[in-house]
Amino acid sequence: MNGISSWLRQFSARLGAGLRSFMAGRYGTDKLNMVILSAGLVASLLSMWISAPGWNLLFFALSYALMIWAIFRSLSRNTYRRYQENRKFLQFFFRLKDRDNRYFDCPKCRQVVRVPRGKGKIAITCPKCKEKFIRKT
Repeated sequence: MNGISSWLRQFSARLGAGLRSFMAGRYGTDKLNMVILSAGLVASLLSMWISAPGWNLLFFALSYALMIWAIFRSLSRNTYRRYQENRKFLQFFFRLKDRDNRYFDCPKCRQVVRVPRGKGKIAITCPKCKEKFIRKT
């Protein structure tokens, strides 16, 4: 019995080291990956529950496409690109949740400017290039 347990410990240690070595330099997972995987799971469940053949096939293919995309993102070595995708997703998601402010792009330098909602037409000054523009909040 002792021989089997020591063999299992050594095997799991080698497997863990191999997995760590394989994942070295790869991106891993983040919030966007979790949302993509969740959407893939929902699409997979919908494909099981819907009995119409066309919709069933559509959700089935969509679930596989989303899950393959999530795996591709996790195993990608282009970490900067994956980080930027996640950052843009989180910024977009935060803007949806932000009920107190509106976001505008400066027409000159494209800097994002946050202004309070409900103030009517206001003159906005870009903090980066000092361009003034008028928007309704």
